[in-house]
Amino acid sequence: MSRIGKLPIEIPQGVKVLIKDSVVKVEGPKGTLSRVLTEGVTVATTDKSLAVTRVDDGIKSRSAHGLTRTLINNMVIGVTKGFETTLDITGVGYRAEAKGPILNLSLGYSHPINFPIPQGISVEVDKMTKIVVKGIDKELVGQTAAKIRSFRGPEPYKGKGIRYADEVILRKAGKTGKK
Repeated sequence: MSRIGKLPIEIPQGVKVLIKDSVVKVEGPKGTLSRVLTEGVTVATTDKSLAVTRVDDGIKSRSAHGLTRTLINNMVIGVTKGFETTLDITGVGYRAEAKGPILNLSLGYSHPINFPIPQGISVEVDKMTKIVVKGIDKELVGQTAAKIRSFRGPEPYKGKGIRYADEVILRKAGKTGKK
């Protein structure tokens, strides 16, 4: 039995969970999320919690059990609190600016990068070197932050580039010259 999958999902006050066929829909104060359940997993609802169970002990059902529970739990957290990821920009002349639905990045290339912000995501730029990606869908927030980071990942010699706020860059020693 999955240690994660057997845990109940607490439903906070103000959140509605609708299960129809194989679709789970979660509505809360921040918005609505829905997801199609994988085969071999069922969701049962009680007064203030959800229980994820698997139909059989097949390998597909066992592997989807904990995953499904975590995905539904992230949906409940997303519609109540939301998710956010912070990115830091390091480097001389590297900066970001949010202009409506487009994030404008100057990262040392010969051209600026105009990144269209996906639907359901909000991006805030603080002091041109700190980007905060917010949204209710954890998967979309993480994917958007990873895409922004991929434009100029941190390099190991001077640490220039875009990195996550809690990321530690292992620095390398440069050339030492002739001896």
